Amino acid sequence: MRSAQIKRKTNETDIELFLDLDGKGTSEIDTGCGFLDHMLELFARHGRMELKVKCVGDTHVDYHHSVEDVGIVLGQAFAKAIGEKRGISRYGSVVIPMDETLILASIDISGRAHLNYDVSIPTPQVGGMDTELVEEFFISFVRNANITLHIKQFYGKNSHHIIECIFKAVSRALCKAVFEDLTLGGEIPSTKGLL
Repeated sequence: MRSAQIKRKTNETDIELFLDLDGKGTSEIDTGCGFLDHMLELFARHGRMELKVKCVGDTHVDYHHSVEDVGIVLGQAFAKAIGEKRGISRYGSVVIPMDETLILASIDISGRAHLNYDVSIPTPQVGGMDTELVEEFFISFVRNANITLHIKQFYGKNSHHIIECIFKAVSRALCKAVFEDLTLGGEIPSTKGLL
């Protein structure tokens, strides 16, 4: 079973997270930020993962620490759950529409952390969450998951649609990348023999 449970406590956040890469898209999310909860529910559903997150953070300050730290813990859980990466497809790319919005997400489970984030969100907040935190979330996730992720916005005017489309696209691309490719016979998909 490709799953992981992570607990992380700092002076700013206290997080418990469970991730199963081979789930059915179910989730139990409580981060203290309703908009982030919604995005993580979409992430689990469209990525066909089981995801449970409980975060108690210093939301009286703002949502920055909670959003960033949930990204850290989700990345750590992903890295642990994927293990040696034997037999996985490794790459996943999708282009997802949502009304007027079109987003590309492309992933390489490479063992190298890199984020290219080419997105323009027109409003400073959605649901009380600063929209700049979307990039912070994915920076934290990528660094701790050790993956390469490219997110590109082709179109989009509605901030909610843009962010929702990003989370859906990234989760669908992840779903493709972690898919077990039976033609590989359990091999690590790299000429190096290590990812």
